[in-house]
Amino acid sequence: MDIHKTRLAGKRALITGAAQGMGAAIAEYYAAQGAEVCLGDVNLGGCREVAARIEAAGGSAIAVELDVTSRAAMKAAVDATVDAFGSINVMLNNAGINKPMMFLDVTEENWDMIMKVNALGVLLGMQEAAKAMIAQGKDNGPYKIINVGSILSRQAFDDVVPYSCSKHAVLAMINGGAKALVEHNITVNGYAPGVVRTELWEQLDKDLVAIGKFEKEGESMDSLAENMILMKRYSYPEDVVGTAAFLASSESDYMTGQLLMIDGGMVIQ
Repeated sequence: MDIHKTRLAGKRALITGAAQGMGAAIAEYYAAQGAEVCLGDVNLGGCREVAARIEAAGGSAIAVELDVTSRAAMKAAVDATVDAFGSINVMLNNAGINKPMMFLDVTEENWDMIMKVNALGVLLGMQEAAKAMIAQGKDNGPYKIINVGSILSRQAFDDVVPYSCSKHAVLAMINGGAKALVEHNITVNGYAPGVVRTELWEQLDKDLVAIGKFEKEGESMDSLAENMILMKRYSYPEDVVGTAAFLASSESDYMTGQLLMIDGGMVIQ
């Protein structure tokens, strides 16, 4: 048995924020292990490119345009997953944004933008996926809802307070959602990356220089690796995909309400 082709056989997953970065890497990893995946993002072209790579490698994928802040768009993405694959049994709420500002400079616009995508978007994804899962019947589970948290689900820094608030909200939804949905044979868990070198962090690095937190580009990741990460290196999407697959697989069936840290030792629990 090749675990990389069978571990997620029978899983039908919707992944938000799947056009690039961790979402794209996880979509390809899920598909390589036998899952059928729907890739959702506001960047439809990016999703189509990832889906094409999956199809070329022998996997099964579709791409949908998805604004996670719209309930109608989220429901449409869930429906598209069911229409394409016959059901949905894994929901990965991965989409997220950040725009650092020092605490006293945070604006209402900054707060609203981050909270709407990172917190409301997760709530809508959980709700619409859960409704579809409940309609499919508890005997067809267990179903998996997976939310992407952060080291900032457990702490906060002075230059990313709205982002930290949004990721604390994700942890609250993992805890509360697990209690709300367990009777429907739905588990709710999440994982919390630290410093991951993706397109999002590349932009974040530039923003941190712009607000004066660091002097030059690239310094933020190197500084955090040296001073805050026990393993002394930042991570890449490949460091995260295994845990994301574990949470989607039958191996995590007796888990719910948990947030797993994948941060190289930044947060010790």
